[in-house]
Amino acid sequence: MRKIDVYHVDAFTDQAFGGNPAGVIPEAGDLSMEEMQKIANELNLSESAFLFPSNNPEADFRIRYFTPAEEIDFCGHATIGMSWILATAYDWADKVEQVILETNAGLVPVKWVKENNQLTAVSMTQRAPQLQNVEDDPVKIAELVGVKLTDLDDRYPIKISNTGVSHLLVPIKSRLAIDTAEPKLKRLQMMNKQYQVSTTHLFTFDTDGEFDIYTRDFCPNIGIDEDPVTGAANGALAGYLYLEGFVSNHETHQFKIGQGHAINRPGTLYVTITPHEDKPIIEVAGSAVTTIEGTITI
Repeated sequence: MRKIDVYHVDAFTDQAFGGNPAGVIPEAGDLSMEEMQKIANELNLSESAFLFPSNNPEADFRIRYFTPAEEIDFCGHATIGMSWILATAYDWADKVEQVILETNAGLVPVKWVKENNQLTAVSMTQRAPQLQNVEDDPVKIAELVGVKLTDLDDRYPIKISNTGVSHLLVPIKSRLAIDTAEPKLKRLQMMNKQYQVSTTHLFTFDTDGEFDIYTRDFCPNIGIDEDPVTGAANGALAGYLYLEGFVSNHETHQFKIGQGHAINRPGTLYVTITPHEDKPIIEVAGSAVTTIEGTITI
């Protein structure tokens, strides 16, 4: 029998039982793909992250992500969770200023954010964004995400954006409409499979000043109904805002994004968009809290 260290980390929050929980397995070098999938299914969180040595000379580690049902190429909140464990349980924040993680979607630099020499957050740089048009009728999309057609904010186009994995972005006029959305999950899953997207991400600028943007994320296509707080999807949203010209390409922008409140897992992300040549640099930052430490016996 083998005993594998495992952590349960709430990402994008500084309060236990908030944000988005991720499974973190920081010493996964001896695990097979079948074992990783079984562990992710056992933990039954939206995503679990597994860390290995990397053969890439530009990377410090290799990281893989599994939902309870399948492997995915990239996950933002699990990256935050893994990086938090590296910084705290393995003291990497005292050794170097950043680490480079090799993912199936490319290299992801992660740096530590400190105040008075104390770790307050970790920040990951996502892949340069790419956009794709959506052919489906907005009437159908509104129905599938569970809002009225009049709730769609037609000032912004419905698009697919990718900074590591693809997300269907749906602009909504109000936070109330997002919080009360009742998606048709089975049909939404079929549409997401059609477009090969991981999640459907609702967003609004109607936040009463609490945040700059408020979002909600449905993901039946990867085996879960709703992801509480999504680093990858909000990074993709930032890339969309830049490439579509909704923010200037002549200055750096910072957004405070709220998510998870509709399902009692409130979280906060901080997204920075920095112009760079023809595409922006997208950084997504947040705090984390370790709530469970233990071992799994195989």
